Amino acid sequence: MLIDACASGGRRNDLESLRRAVPLWRSDYAYEPIGHQGMTHGISLWIPYHGTGTVASREAGYYGGGATPVEPYAFWSNAAPSLVSTFDVRVKNLDYAALRRLFKDWRSLSPNYYGDFYPLTPNSRDDTVWVGWQFHRPEAGEGMIQMFRRDNSLYESARLKLHGLNPATRYRLTNIESTTSVEMSGAQLLKNGFTVTIKEQPGVANIAYKSLNTAK
Repeated sequence: MLIDACASGGRRNDLESLRRAVPLWRSDYAYEPIGHQGMTHGISLWIPYHGTGTVASREAGYYGGGATPVEPYAFWSNAAPSLVSTFDVRVKNLDYAALRRLFKDWRSLSPNYYGDFYPLTPNSRDDTVWVGWQFHRPEAGEGMIQMFRRDNSLYESARLKLHGLNPATRYRLTNIESTTSVEMSGAQLLKNGFTVTIKEQPGVANIAYKSLNTAK
């Protein structure tokens, strides 16, 4: 028997229910970016599979609908292992090309949600900070970093020390928004960290990484 535990305000995400079901709608607090960043940050420590929906806009009402701008920051704030689109496809003037690109990128990154979860910042609702995390699949030598620069953050860059990597392996890190790549050793990433720059305010960066070979 398949059970989807719609979590209302998150009140059904209890251990007894989670033995029998997964929350594909993790909270009725829908769409607002900072709230959903906090949900992913907190829930991922406990629940390996969870979901929500997105309208890819900060301007949408609770039930979505209507012509709204497509904002990568809003889309990725709501991204989760399970993600449904809740915009109204009857609206002809949505930016469907941008939505297709976002969902394509989400599908390429989504296997990493099954990896080990490492918070890279504290969980905070403060709109002056950065928030983000790392998902790492040690068996595949791959993972992703997701970072959010909020509306009133003064800083364009953050240096992040990663987790779970093999210090003797080289990794290629690719920013999926800019498609730029850099190669670094696991030892560098663990000890000195990796600098992520987000010029938009608010803005988001998704970094996919993959092991290459053993460093000499």
